Amino acid sequence: MDRSEVLTLIAVSYTQDAIGQQVPTETRREVFCNLSSVSASEWFEAGQAGLNPEYRAIMFVYDYNGEGIAELEGNRYGVYRTYLGRDDMIELYLERKAGV
Repeated sequence: MDRSEVLTLIAVSYTQDAIGQQVPTETRREVFCNLSSVSASEWFEAGQAGLNPEYRAIMFVYDYNGEGIAELEGNRYGVYRTYLGRDDMIELYLERKAGV
């Protein structure tokens, strides 16, 4: 596994402004990963659950801090599932969805 793709992980935190509204603040960071499309069975099962899966990103578990948004080539994706694999690797399953 070469981990030559760059994936931007985005964490969202909220702060309160002067009038009490919650204002989102994004924290972005880049990580290296191996990117592939999801398997046919993953695509089918996720599709039955109303999801729109597109990619599977494999990276070191220490590079992932629970971010819910990922960006790849200017497109934003939601992280709908993770899988902790062997050898300190984690798989992120990404879906394209509106509002991310």
